[in-house]
Amino acid sequence: MTAMKPVLRRGNAADHDALGLLMHAAVHGPGSPYRAAQRQAWIAAPRSGPDWDARLSGQTIILAEQDDHPVGFMTLAPPDCVDFAFIHPDWQGCGLFRRLYQALEDHARETGIPALRVHASLQARPAFAAMGFAVTAQETVTIGDQSLARFAMEKSLPPPATG
Repeated sequence: MTAMKPVLRRGNAADHDALGLLMHAAVHGPGSPYRAAQRQAWIAAPRSGPDWDARLSGQTIILAEQDDHPVGFMTLAPPDCVDFAFIHPDWQGCGLFRRLYQALEDHARETGIPALRVHASLQARPAFAAMGFAVTAQETVTIGDQSLARFAMEKSLPPPATG
């Protein structure tokens, strides 16, 4: 990680493949609370192609870049779901999650969304809790022969200040 601060911007279709690579790196990076078999079931290879493009195309993407390379991203799927939240392992623990989330929350407030929800992984749960999300349910997702724990979480958003 360099000392420079990554630049935040809106993502677009040209970023989709790079985001698939970043997601794969984040899931398979060191420090994951999931076993190797669980991570392999979750994302065996970087996501790309028409299905990936279709999934991202309807979402608002907030992307963090360093030297023209994505180092983190979050997405907002209509109407109110934080669908993806991934930070490259080299950039975890430096406040990037908070910056990405704040940009996403600002967008949500500006568009009148009253609350956000997320299905947070074991690794993401503490970061979302630090942003004010509360657990509403513990969930188990089964992918192939693997079961992965995650948490349904929600956060109410006060309306933007007027003035």
